[in-house]
Amino acid sequence: MPLSRFTVIDLTRVRAGPTAARQFADWGAKVIKVETTETEGMGGPRHGPDFQNLHRNKRSITLNLKDPEGLKVLKRLAAKADVLFENYRPDVKFRLGIDYESLKAINPRLVYGSISGFGQDGPYATRPGFDQIAQGMGGLMSITGLPGQGPVRAGIAIADMSAGVFCAMGCLIALLEREVSGQGQWVQSSLLGAQISMLDFQAARWLIGKEVPPQAGNNHPTSIPTGVFKTTDGYINIAAAGNAIYRRLVEVLNAPELGKPPYDTDAGRSKNRDALNPAIEAHTLKNSSAHWVELLNKSGVPAGPIYRMDEMFADPQVKHLGMAQKVKHKKLGDVEVVAQPVKLSRTPSKLHSASPDQGEHTEEILAEFGYSKAEIAELKKREAV
Repeated sequence: MPLSRFTVIDLTRVRAGPTAARQFADWGAKVIKVETTETEGMGGPRHGPDFQNLHRNKRSITLNLKDPEGLKVLKRLAAKADVLFENYRPDVKFRLGIDYESLKAINPRLVYGSISGFGQDGPYATRPGFDQIAQGMGGLMSITGLPGQGPVRAGIAIADMSAGVFCAMGCLIALLEREVSGQGQWVQSSLLGAQISMLDFQAARWLIGKEVPPQAGNNHPTSIPTGVFKTTDGYINIAAAGNAIYRRLVEVLNAPELGKPPYDTDAGRSKNRDALNPAIEAHTLKNSSAHWVELLNKSGVPAGPIYRMDEMFADPQVKHLGMAQKVKHKKLGDVEVVAQPVKLSRTPSKLHSASPDQGEHTEEILAEFGYSKAEIAELKKREAV
């Protein structure tokens, strides 16, 4: 597999950090998930859906980092690793002596990936970081939801997920740069920075146009008409921005009145959006979602159903994309997890193992890093592992 030559140490918990490490695990890197010897830590029930989806393709070792011998084990792992991920509060790694500069002295080629709530320094560096806090501070909640509804969080942990993916991307870039320089480096991402980056054009509306984007509900902020329309049996999305596509929509709906002023221009549709949407819906209410989705797409008008989760995974295109893949868990049996959305023609990702039990591979990993049976027994005896 494309990343099989890399060894990754995963010191992370909850979501953003495990997401970063998962990007490497799914492409073949040897990811070692370091867990405490005391409790399973944050991340939900071990055999629950969330944990199983986050930690597939990893192996687990338990280390007591409060014990000097446990810390020695971690540093021995880091000395041979290519990448290390951590998402402690910024001060914790320095207190433990496992910050980037300390580990760089052991392994100059190490790529060290840090994920934090607000950054490794600055006025908010010591604040605890959680996804919803970042969604609010990062501007997302101010533009999500119906106009006048008040702030609304996104239905997924988008700040966590994007911070993890950005950190993984940064570490991959650092590995490519290492091929030239021979040196590792410190890669940093934050929930706040990632959330702001994900705002994209909404942020640019303020930075360039000095426009504060409002809540727009299900309407696209700038492409009109694009939104949610009711049918006889549910709802569909229609995206008919631009004169050419809009004329096709009018034709498919058999609604010549919608092709006349004030709806015959982009500017007119934008100005009269609040009247246009219900006028379109008056026609979509005449038939089923499946009817309109098929007819509109055949006519070149982008449209799609709005699925519940079970309906989404039953869709034939979703099945074709292979977005649900099975792994075999020794206690749970066959379980399905969410696959990678990126496809490579020669070296695809592979879900080869379920999430490990706590410390399942401790002895195996220690042996790989040169520990003898006697040394492993001694580490276990003093509860360092």
